[in-house]
Amino acid sequence: MGAVLLKERENQVHVKGEKPFSLVCNKDSLAGAVSQRACVFCGSRVVLYPIADALHLVHGPIGCAVYTWDIRGALSSGPELHRLSFSTDLQEMDVIFGGEKKLRRALLELIARHSPKAAFVYSTCIVGIIGDDLEAVCKDVAAETGIPVIPVQSEGFKGNKRAGYQAACEAMFRLIGTGGTEGISRFSLNILGDFNLAGEIWMVREYYERMGIQVVANITGDGRVGDICRAHGAALNVVQCSGSTMQLAKMMEDKYGMPALRVSYFGIEDMSEALYDIARFFKKQYPDDPEADRIMERTKALVQEKVRDLVPKLEPYRKALAGKKAAIYVGGSFKAFSLVKAFRLIDMQVVMVGSQTGTEEDYRELEAITDPGTVIVDDANPLELNSFLKEKGVDIFVGGVKERPIAYKLGIGFCDHNHERKEALAGFEGMLNFAKEVYSSVMSPVWRFVPRKEAG
Repeated sequence: MGAVLLKERENQVHVKGEKPFSLVCNKDSLAGAVSQRACVFCGSRVVLYPIADALHLVHGPIGCAVYTWDIRGALSSGPELHRLSFSTDLQEMDVIFGGEKKLRRALLELIARHSPKAAFVYSTCIVGIIGDDLEAVCKDVAAETGIPVIPVQSEGFKGNKRAGYQAACEAMFRLIGTGGTEGISRFSLNILGDFNLAGEIWMVREYYERMGIQVVANITGDGRVGDICRAHGAALNVVQCSGSTMQLAKMMEDKYGMPALRVSYFGIEDMSEALYDIARFFKKQYPDDPEADRIMERTKALVQEKVRDLVPKLEPYRKALAGKKAAIYVGGSFKAFSLVKAFRLIDMQVVMVGSQTGTEEDYRELEAITDPGTVIVDDANPLELNSFLKEKGVDIFVGGVKERPIAYKLGIGFCDHNHERKEALAGFEGMLNFAKEVYSSVMSPVWRFVPRKEAG
């Protein structure tokens, strides 16, 4: 491998076929490496942000609130309080004398003005340093206002983005179990880890409803506080983005005995398997119940209908894109599995794949499904990504907002599969949208005017 690689990071990159699998991951970023990761605060914010009828208040300097304002599409079918960004805007005097009184005043004013169903208060680095007691302030305001006011212990210096997911799960777990479970079917589930960036959760809910399964709570895309409070009454947790919400599913299993399934909604194969896995779960739970049989039959009919309609529409894109090369770098590694399969479905070769928050188990699975010579990387930085893309002669790079400039500067097509995208890429319909977007980017005539920068 001739790519530029910082010596201290050599054990966080693996090339399939060069040597037995060994990859170090889930560690703090190398100082000075300009990681593509975000901080703990950002990790918690992006998970909780889509809860649409809650107040989200950032306790810290204004820069923290600006960084995560409207960071996700997170579409809502109703309230849009989450689209507003609130901050206590701590100043020098607040740092010296403490910001607890300012936080209390801000909460009381915002709750009176917006009447949220709950409030999340995010702790930032400076708050962790000066020692403001968020727990005490939130408890006091909750007693005065009558709504849940929940501190999110998300000081940025505590770890990496993955620690932010943990902080978000712990905050949400305070709500779960506080609502009634009346009217919840035994054929029911919660959707965890989909953030409804471009309306995907509405598509997936429709699939479940056609199967005859009740969706109790969206956690957190198009989420509602009331639904989360009664989420413990569902029969099953279905976890899409395992990095962000698998911990919440484990906490619910420990306390309420709720089983969880890890699924992916990206690509024909994984979307179909997700639906079948859920149908099989209920069949196993209730083997003698005719409704479980009917759920399985509806699932088969749904998948057959969708695949029969989709496959012919993908064929023109498959013929045009066959043999092209793709690179993937996403936040959660589980998403990368489905992207590898999706590219294979349109006859494209994945030559690099990586994530910000993958585990060793995730990367072992990635190595198993990728081709020899594929670069597998954990917690990459722009220098490395730039080098890998040039070395591998990539035609399209799939990533998020921070990866986009890297691709365009190299004269490479780009597909946004993260926070800012406007096209639904999940579900059966999403696979067609994905193929269209990849095709339009790879085959765009603009690349004739932007000479690609090759390795060397």
